[in-house]
Amino acid sequence: MEEVLDLYATPYNPLRPKVNFDESSKQLIKETRLPLPAQPDQPERYDYQYERNGVRNIFMMVEPQAGWRHVVVTEHHAKPDFAHQMKWLVDERYPQAEVIEVVLDNLCTHTAASLYETFDPADARRILRKINFHYTPKHGSWLNMAEIELSVLQRQCLDRRIPDQETLEREIAVWEQRRNDQKSTIDWRFSLDDARSTLKRLY
Repeated sequence: MEEVLDLYATPYNPLRPKVNFDESSKQLIKETRLPLPAQPDQPERYDYQYERNGVRNIFMMVEPQAGWRHVVVTEHHAKPDFAHQMKWLVDERYPQAEVIEVVLDNLCTHTAASLYETFDPADARRILRKINFHYTPKHGSWLNMAEIELSVLQRQCLDRRIPDQETLEREIAVWEQRRNDQKSTIDWRFSLDDARSTLKRLY
């Protein structure tokens, strides 16, 4: 925990971006009947019947100090999916960075081994040289600011029935663009001193 809080307290450095990474899922639901449109004093109404259309994985990457986030929808959340997100961070998003400080939880796919299983050893090592993983403690995933951004995404974009992956990707892209245009940041206030006073029973 202290390692993550120490990292959050360091000043912004574009050559050492701090990126929070997390994932969630979304159940795709098709309507079996068209909803009744909204009318004065009457919200849009949906039939209770629906058709399940699979589940999609959502990867969230957010750099809170820069007011930037990126969301990727995938069919799976296996080791190769994670590895490709790390490669994208290194090669596409931060090619000029000295190192990328990545905060993430202890999910079994979130390891260096995932990159070695996905890419050839030389490429995996090249990517990992530019990434420092900082894991939140067990039962401490709330320390990952990507959870906050996923909550915002859920409330502002995903709190309704979405029928297919194409619609999901389109809606998320609009949300992401708006949030990035606004440079929406996260006001993190939980400090190392707070941890030592309020969570001293855990020390």
